[in-house]
Parts: sequence; structure tokens; C-alpha cells
Amino acid sequence: IVDKTTALTEIEETFKMLVARDDIAIILINQHIAEMIRYVVDQHIASIPAVLEIPSKEAPYDPSKVRLLLYYDLPA
Repeated sequence: IVDKTTALTEIEETFKMLVARDDIAIILINQHIAEMIRYVVDQHIASIPAVLEIPSKEAPYDPSKVRLLLYYDLPA
């Protein structure tokens, strides 16, 4: 849980730790928190775990900021 006392480095390191785990398929993150570590979020290009930016009560949601990664398993 991120609150006003959570250090930016702690948010970054926790995000990096979560995307590195092989037992997590989806990460939900409030969009305004993702904006705080956008450069780290944008470095994650794998489809699993999927990173979903969700709205929060604290900040308006901007759908234009959401990066969508589509993966298709096409036949060879």
C-alpha cells in the first residue's frame, strides 16, 4: 500500500520485485502512482505479469496515458 509517507525508491523497488516474480500474473497499480514511476513501469514490456493501471479516488483517470500491450499467439 502506498501512502503519502512511502518513499519513491520503495515504490520503484517494490514494483521491480513484483514484476520479477513468477507467481504473479497481474499487477494492479493506481494510475497516479504509476505516473510517479512511469520510467520504471514503461521498462516492463513482458505480457506477464500484466500491469493494469486503475483509477483512484485521489486523482483523475486519464485513459490516454494507458499503454496497452497486446499479445497474439499466432500459428506458425
